[in-house]
Amino acid sequence: MKRIKLILAAFIIMLSANLYASAATIGYADFDKVLNEYSFARNAYKEIDNKSAELRQYALDKDKQFKAIESPLQKKTFEDQVQKEFAAKAEKINTLTAQKEKTIRDNVLAACKSVAAAKKLDAIVDSAVIYAGGVDVTNDIIQILNTPKK
Repeated sequence: MKRIKLILAAFIIMLSANLYASAATIGYADFDKVLNEYSFARNAYKEIDNKSAELRQYALDKDKQFKAIESPLQKKTFEDQVQKEFAAKAEKINTLTAQKEKTIRDNVLAACKSVAAAKKLDAIVDSAVIYAGGVDVTNDIIQILNTPKK
């Protein structure tokens, strides 16, 4: 009986050790901070904001020009032309935004994978979903992102 209890205890210890050893190691990052401190992202968002401001100014300038036109036919022609130009400019901004955001996402994902491999983490999640535990890798991700590529 004593021998069975000893074997059972040894089995429980081995089982708990295996469970402990296979427990996932989670990393987390404050991705708002990552994007705020990632220089490429800051520059990309600044560029997009500048293009959007240019488009708003274009609309204001065209509105002033429109008000100066007296002929209804000229107004209609001018309005149609401006709508086409505005749509083309807006589409360029949307395309630029999509390209920049894809590049940012791809770079952040690559940095996360690199940090996860280096720190032997099973996953990296947003810090908003972590209440306790885990490993903060925010600064590691930012460092990789801001390191010039060779």
